[in-house]
Amino acid sequence: MANNIVSLNELVSQFERLPGIGKKTAARLAYFVLSQPADYAEKFAASLINAKEKIHYCSRCQAFTDLDICDICSDDNRDKSTICVVEQPKDVLVFERMREYRGLYHVLHGCISPLDNIGPEQLKIKELLARLSDNTVTEVIMATNPTVEGEATASYLSRLIKPMGIKITRLAYGIPVGSDLEYAGEMTLTLALDGRTEI
Repeated sequence: MANNIVSLNELVSQFERLPGIGKKTAARLAYFVLSQPADYAEKFAASLINAKEKIHYCSRCQAFTDLDICDICSDDNRDKSTICVVEQPKDVLVFERMREYRGLYHVLHGCISPLDNIGPEQLKIKELLARLSDNTVTEVIMATNPTVEGEATASYLSRLIKPMGIKITRLAYGIPVGSDLEYAGEMTLTLALDGRTEI
């Protein structure tokens, strides 16, 4: 950004680091924050710090929570025999918005991607396998994104899980290949969930 105000440039740079935010949008956000009363900026900064301090991974499913065990994992009305494996915490919210799926989740926090130096050891795979060891789970739904990396991750996990005698299914391909679950419509996701196949 072409100006000599160092603190403004730093603010724009921080906004620009957010996903999907370019230079122009970052500048608009920075100017918006500056046009607000001082208490707005203080509350905004406090909410960021508060979230970073209090939110952590659920000790079971690895989704974000401010409790030891998240609301979904601690809900006795959920189907404990089914685990839906997703890449990111935001994917849990996508499924929950549908109000169709009543099982549990497991968040990997990424997918296998050799080009990005992400291998199985960087993902929450050990935690998933530990959850499957008590014979409660009878089906694992692979809901990784339909990308090359997502497919490779689903395939890798299925090879680990199949010897445990657990049914493994994959979301049906109502979701366009190469897209993210975040952008799929609720009906598309519902059809994909209903049409999942065993792998």
